[in-house]
Amino acid sequence: MRVVTYNIQYGLGEDGRFDLARIAREVDGADVIALQEVERFWQRSGMVDQAEELARLLGDYHWVYGANLDVDASYRANGSGLVNRRRQFGTMILSRTPILSSRNFPLPKRALLNQHSIQQGLLEAVIAPAAGSPVRFYSVHLSHLCSATRLPQIDAILAILERAPAEGGAWCGSHPNPEAGWTEGGPLPMPREIVLAGDLNFEPDSVEYDRFLGPDAGRYGRLYSPEGLVDAWDIAGNGRSDASSHPNHPARIDHIFVSGSLAARVRRCWIDEAANGSDHRPVWMELDLVP
Repeated sequence: MRVVTYNIQYGLGEDGRFDLARIAREVDGADVIALQEVERFWQRSGMVDQAEELARLLGDYHWVYGANLDVDASYRANGSGLVNRRRQFGTMILSRTPILSSRNFPLPKRALLNQHSIQQGLLEAVIAPAAGSPVRFYSVHLSHLCSATRLPQIDAILAILERAPAEGGAWCGSHPNPEAGWTEGGPLPMPREIVLAGDLNFEPDSVEYDRFLGPDAGRYGRLYSPEGLVDAWDIAGNGRSDASSHPNHPARIDHIFVSGSLAARVRRCWIDEAANGSDHRPVWMELDLVP
């Protein structure tokens, strides 16, 4: 399975052009695609529903969208009454195989006077791969401001990830009246295996990285927990590379983390340094889900 994460900067490339077709070309071929900064009905990007347009351009993908910033963009058409429309900004997951269920979680936000502060979130998709058991995939975009705004978001994410299996699938259990239709389709899984991908806005030598994955023990390496997350980049053998996923940062701020139980199945992880459809670079991973 090939997974890619890409902050698309609402389709705005290094050349100053909005070009969603270019974005689609740069992620095409992945089995699961995690996108950030996907917007709907913003003037700056031509009032396009970017989620619908990306799904159309990519073709045969299941998809879900998580609107984190969601405000009114309705209008009254001449003689036709109210057109209800939302201006949204958020994350997206596309998958070649079915997305069995999805949830979107708002993350902690700080009110500020002198800096731009927007609602951000964690988008979950439980995906049934072509081979192997279902996996939880997450697309996430953390605060760009500082550690103080990101650390509460990380704590919230870790709590969400930990409690999900105990909460069960989108529906579980039974119903006293099966004929009522609530049990249509059968119970849904909430697997323990996780792939979390996105623009986390922190580098590998940061306190946020330590909070997510565990402390750095120097010559002994990262102290990963078998019950926690591991960095696919590190596990794939890239080590402490200075590879960057954003030209304004000397190291990666876009990451793919997997649960400890999947660490041995990570085959490769790399950055597409030729991509120019955004101010970020796509980060790719190959994962073997067949036991």
